[in-house]
Amino acid sequence: MIGTDSPLFRPLEIRSLRVSNRIVMSPMTRAHSPNGVPKENVADYYRRRAHGGTGLIVTEGVAIEHETAVDSPSVPRLHGYDALEGWRRVVDAVHDAGGRIIPQLWHVGPLWGAMGKVDRALKPMRPSGTWGAAGSTSYPREYVSRALKPTAPMTEDDIAEVIAAYAGAAANARAVGFDGVAIHGGHGYLLDSFLWRSTNTRDDAWGGDLERRVAFPCAVVAAIRAQVGPDMPIVFRFSQHKQQDYSARIADNPAELGVILRALVDAGVDVLDASSRRFDLPAFPGDDLSLAGWAKKLTGATTMAVGSVGLGTSLRTSRIDGVAASRNNIPELERRMSIGEFDLIAIGRLHLADPQLANTLQRKSELPDYNRSVHESKLI
Repeated sequence: MIGTDSPLFRPLEIRSLRVSNRIVMSPMTRAHSPNGVPKENVADYYRRRAHGGTGLIVTEGVAIEHETAVDSPSVPRLHGYDALEGWRRVVDAVHDAGGRIIPQLWHVGPLWGAMGKVDRALKPMRPSGTWGAAGSTSYPREYVSRALKPTAPMTEDDIAEVIAAYAGAAANARAVGFDGVAIHGGHGYLLDSFLWRSTNTRDDAWGGDLERRVAFPCAVVAAIRAQVGPDMPIVFRFSQHKQQDYSARIADNPAELGVILRALVDAGVDVLDASSRRFDLPAFPGDDLSLAGWAKKLTGATTMAVGSVGLGTSLRTSRIDGVAASRNNIPELERRMSIGEFDLIAIGRLHLADPQLANTLQRKSELPDYNRSVHESKLI
């Protein structure tokens, strides 16, 4: 295992945010906030990871103030007095433990209705009224069949309302003391659905060629930057794969990826969070460079990798097969970070198994057995 001389334990500054190491707790949906309000159990959950040495915590996806942002009443929201007071307690708990924390702003877009019962009279936010081409997915067949039915495309008023909701959530994040803002722009959710050809077949300012498909995510980023000012960092998660189809892509080559990512950085993004099923998976044929590596090469921005750190299977495979065997890919992670391929590493499931994960790595201790630890801890 690695120790204090590893690139994982070098500090990093991003605008006003200074983190003590490069280990990030990746956002993972928990839905433990009744009526959208985070309670003491949520504060304790994140405090333990901060106390365990993790440099930066990105919260689970947090609902912006829009009626179809999320489809579970237990997903935390970032609006309303009670929810904001709850987040103040979470932020204070993390800061008291020496950590840093940012919320991941979330609108599920085309995937609204996947997690629970919803009011079918409401319209899901879909750029062109489509769920996307159904491919390799872990969603149940009955849900996919229902989701494939076309709905009304987003109107100009819809687009304006959602942009305003993101901006309002960012203002709330600043008000309660978060250290930055993260945006979920991957996995087939709303922002990503504007980037993906399968869900964006518009021919207006918000769709058509790649430059127009990235316009809506950029408008959201710019609105957020206007609210948080010049000091707070903005993190943007993007991905090739979608929950509708794990083989989907927003960019077929580095040139196309560069168009998307450079536009986002120009709009105000500081950290590009490249979500892939494995952090070391080559992004394009003929080159070993990861998705996070290409993001850095194409933009020069700070980049973050994520995907199956310390695990032998991807999240999708583990969901289907029920296994997540340990895999010693930490040396490869350290090698890639040491040559500057990417700057931060987001670790998800091992943070569930071991709240002291960063300290475990720093002590050169063995990584936990994910399956056994999570079963015993009940995701505390």
